[in-house]
Amino acid sequence: MEHDRIYNFSAGPAVLPVEVLEIVKENILNYNKSGMGVMELSHRSPEFTEIIESAEANLRELLSIGSDYSVLFCTGGASTQFSMVPMNLKGGGEGPCSYIVTGSWSKKALAEAKRFSETHVCGSSEDKNFSYLPGTLDIPQNAAYVHFTSNNTIFGTQYSEEPDTNGAPLICDASSDFLHKKLDIDKYGLIYAGAQKNLGPAGVSIIIVRKDLLERVPADLPKMLDYKTYVDANSLYNTPPTFPIYVVGEVFKWLKANGGLEKMAGRNKEKADILYNFIDESEFYRGTAEKDSRSLMNVCFRLKNEDLEAEFIKVAKESGFNGLKGHRSVGGVRASIYNAFPKRGVEDLVKFMAQFSEAHG
Repeated sequence: MEHDRIYNFSAGPAVLPVEVLEIVKENILNYNKSGMGVMELSHRSPEFTEIIESAEANLRELLSIGSDYSVLFCTGGASTQFSMVPMNLKGGGEGPCSYIVTGSWSKKALAEAKRFSETHVCGSSEDKNFSYLPGTLDIPQNAAYVHFTSNNTIFGTQYSEEPDTNGAPLICDASSDFLHKKLDIDKYGLIYAGAQKNLGPAGVSIIIVRKDLLERVPADLPKMLDYKTYVDANSLYNTPPTFPIYVVGEVFKWLKANGGLEKMAGRNKEKADILYNFIDESEFYRGTAEKDSRSLMNVCFRLKNEDLEAEFIKVAKESGFNGLKGHRSVGGVRASIYNAFPKRGVEDLVKFMAQFSEAHG
């Protein structure tokens, strides 16, 4: 483990690339020889203008985002987007806002949408405690949009391809798997993602929105909840979260330098396969998500003797494996292995799991 760092399996805020952290460390005190730390830069300065413009350009390159989409840097996390999406996009005269409910976060998004519009649940996996992703969807012909959560951190499920929306704009909460692979942006009306899981530090959310959908935005929205405010001001209507944007921009550069999203997708699958294969071959551990719905980002599992889980998590932490405790709402064990998590860390975890099962089996 580099720099005396432990293995951080936290679901978020989560592990960042060491190479990025080294660059950030250098610029905390003096950014690019400006004589000012990166957190001290004015958001109107030429230095920060270059930071935010570079971040957007690199994101557009990574995902092949065309000029028919706007890229926004907002505050408030994904939870604010639960409200902003229906407030901005419910559309006059359109049908209900349709939601695929696959876990806690999509339930929260649906609850917020109900405050502003008629809603419809077009699919749900709650009947089996969100251990799978629903297949057939009941989407109204006139749905204003279809919202889904691409990766579910709590229950360890993930879409491998986009759901069919029957022609309605597709809205995606990609907070916990954004940039883990290449996406076909043209399939989406809007994507939003909080940074603190796979992109950077907490404090900034990225929104990619198809420009024609902005015609739906009501004229009477509060300024800071109106997507057009951010579009018109290039995300600089007020002081944005400058430091998180800087770090996210450095992560984009890191992704490009390491082969782009195609290479990243391969590495993520390789890491997840190592852990899932071990779990499947073990009689001591069991996965909680159905195999065809498993997440590459958050591997959730239980010990067959659940009474041993607290001991497993305790000993794991003492051995340099932190953040393995499952979400408080479901318990169990969760290994979050986002883009920046090293393959060696997964291999070392498997060795630890084997040793623990031998000692307690």
